[in-house]
Amino acid sequence: MCYFGLEFTESRPLGATWALDALWNRLGIDAALRRLLADRQDDSTERVLFALVAQRALVPVAKPTASRWISEDVTISGLPSTTDDACHRAMGWLTEVKDALEREVFDRVTHRQSQEVDLLLFNTTATQFETDPAQVVGLAVTQDGIPVRTWCWPGNIADSELLRQAREDMWDWAPARIVWVADAGATSADDHRSLREGGNEYIIGEKLGSGSGSVQATAALSRPGRYQEITANLRVKEVRIGAGERLIVCHDVADAERDAAIRTRLLVRLEKLIKDADTLTGAMRAEKLRGFISARHSRHRYLRVTEDGRLRIDAKAVKAEENLDGKYLLCASDPAMSAEDIALRHQQLLDVQRRWRQMRQAIDPRLSYHATEKGNRAHVLLNWLALLLARVAENACHDTWPQLRQELDRMAVGTFVGPAGTLRQRTEITSAQLSILAKLAIDPPPRICQFTPAGC
Repeated sequence: MCYFGLEFTESRPLGATWALDALWNRLGIDAALRRLLADRQDDSTERVLFALVAQRALVPVAKPTASRWISEDVTISGLPSTTDDACHRAMGWLTEVKDALEREVFDRVTHRQSQEVDLLLFNTTATQFETDPAQVVGLAVTQDGIPVRTWCWPGNIADSELLRQAREDMWDWAPARIVWVADAGATSADDHRSLREGGNEYIIGEKLGSGSGSVQATAALSRPGRYQEITANLRVKEVRIGAGERLIVCHDVADAERDAAIRTRLLVRLEKLIKDADTLTGAMRAEKLRGFISARHSRHRYLRVTEDGRLRIDAKAVKAEENLDGKYLLCASDPAMSAEDIALRHQQLLDVQRRWRQMRQAIDPRLSYHATEKGNRAHVLLNWLALLLARVAENACHDTWPQLRQELDRMAVGTFVGPAGTLRQRTEITSAQLSILAKLAIDPPPRICQFTPAGC
């Protein structure tokens, strides 16, 4: 298509990478990497690493290889293209400067004010690469939900060992409050005592559901009381049972809606199973039920078997679970922290956990480098940096990163070729995009991004 002698050849998203790059530079990550990697004799490494981080923040699910995405699908300042080898090499070098880079990022994030650092530890199901067993990933998170340090342990590590290492590592940087986010049954009483050593406290969260059979959950749910509204989507109720741990029941409206939607989909599938099973003999129905339970152990809780061996939806079980939609039980050791602060802290850490899982989906399983131990560590670091940038943007704009990303990526750069040369020009910036950039204190990209005269 030609206009005034210019042929339009392509368009690529610009806005989100422009914003991420500005935050990357503001936090000093660009300068730190160039200095730490100065002896590698490759001036493009910092740009390649930024592009790999941007991919994790911008691509919900890996489709093209990283090098192809960088070279063909997006606009990265200072990096028009790259190769798989360059990506592998940069990831390997990143692991070699991990400790120094994390310390510099920590100092930059926390230097303006004294910030307490929470330690968020994922359970063994949080991270699993294509060829390796489950791993435990740890994140040190500031009060504002910004991750500033990572750990990666084998999946069979003892809770007490990873807690000890993380606590000792963070002690050299700043006093750290340790917050364990996991099922209540994932930590022992010994771990609770260990968490409180050195004046630390903890908050342990348990998602309530049909399988919530802990003593604390049973006691908390049996106590009457009114909920206190904290935000439009969150309300809390503190339950007093006795001396020691405090119990807070949280009701998240958005999570409740999500739980209800998931259950509705499951019940539709179960109704089909029941309809198909009614045509079978008793022995065949029993066999089908055994197979269903072994393959889909989480769904059979909605089923009951009638006296004549037929499958039916258990209305009582469904109703009981409906009453627990969106509810969490928090066990806290700090007697001074308000129930509101405990609930908000836990919700913030859960949000970080969700974002982390989203970042993991950008990993491209076709690159063999991912299967190595060094590659796995590099992925953790890249996802940490992507989450760091996303959380800084969310805090500044008071909006979710997926929403910000969607709006910013509508800003694009078009390429036009004509007799005089090649022109790259961005689209008009919308008021919504200008608002986001203003909240981030980032100047808009120039209208003319690049002009290359013919023959150059």
